[in-house]
Amino acid sequence: MHQIPSGVDFADLLKKAVEEALKNRGNVNVLIAGKTGVGKSTLINSIFQGNLAEVGQGRPVTTNTREITKEGIPLSIFDTRGLEIAKFDETLSALEKFANDRSREIDPGKHLHVAWICISEDSRRLEEGEVTLAKMLDHYMPVIGVVTKSRADNGFKDYILEELPFLRNVIRVRAIKDVFEDGHELPPCGLKELVDLTIEVVPESVKNAFTAAQKVSLKAKINRSHKIVAAAAVTAAGIGAAPVPFADALGLVPTQVSMLAGISAVFGLEITTAFLGTLLSGSIVGAGGTVGGRILVANMLKMIPGAGTLVGGMISGSTAGALTALFGEAYIAALCTLLSSSPDNQPTAQQISDAFKVELQRKSFPSLLGN
Repeated sequence: MHQIPSGVDFADLLKKAVEEALKNRGNVNVLIAGKTGVGKSTLINSIFQGNLAEVGQGRPVTTNTREITKEGIPLSIFDTRGLEIAKFDETLSALEKFANDRSREIDPGKHLHVAWICISEDSRRLEEGEVTLAKMLDHYMPVIGVVTKSRADNGFKDYILEELPFLRNVIRVRAIKDVFEDGHELPPCGLKELVDLTIEVVPESVKNAFTAAQKVSLKAKINRSHKIVAAAAVTAAGIGAAPVPFADALGLVPTQVSMLAGISAVFGLEITTAFLGTLLSGSIVGAGGTVGGRILVANMLKMIPGAGTLVGGMISGSTAGALTALFGEAYIAALCTLLSSSPDNQPTAQQISDAFKVELQRKSFPSLLGN
């Protein structure tokens, strides 16, 4: 009979998993520039969680530039204004100093990671200030052109790319539904394309943060979560292959808990030790009803005070990796089920736990066990 491994504190494990997930997710810094009336606030609220543009004016960081944040969202938006004011040169100089200072920070999390230059399609031309600003920002970060209030391109996107060939691309967007007087409607467009391009160009260290902060692309969250599951499966396989007593219990459980915390972070959930505790208690009940699940959660139960003793043995590296992957994929499926029907509402820990349990109860892994 295997006892709970000594020296392992389940509450401490949850705490470390939360801290690790938040640290790995990081914080992404997005600079958004554009003239008054171009639709920046609408764009921000359409793409990101938390109605950030309604939070307030934010913290001033330089002339006509403010930092907008909201607790729980791993994002800082730097809203740059004043492209059409008389003191444009002063505004530009202050912004360049700010961008330069940020680029010299030792902590890459303080860098400006991407800039969106917003240009209204109604204007049909680039202002001199927009060109000057875009060229300056290109020295410090990737720059994406965003054509707002899009209705009919008529070559405007190509014109911008010709004038500003260094842009990573130009994305035409319509942040909200456009309704004409005759009742004709144009649905929102371009938002997922802008999100996908931004994830592509920002540094690897903040891709998860941007993915978590945005709300328009569930696919982006799924793709980033797959990477977390794949990495955890590789780690689990290595641990499962180690011929050391209790290595499976001591190594696999932190790996699997960290995996769930990491996926939760990428999906933009508010993760706490209480959240993980609720999730794991439900998953243990759910996975216990499957053949492979009993082997998987046996290792978890060894670490939970009061769970009792279990007969357990070593599992192979390939089985450990495969079961960990299936465990993670079941969690992703549960989150997709909940968020696909209500992307703007964050489900409760209990709702997530219940959905996760359903997904786990569907799993049966006889092929992994040679049956």
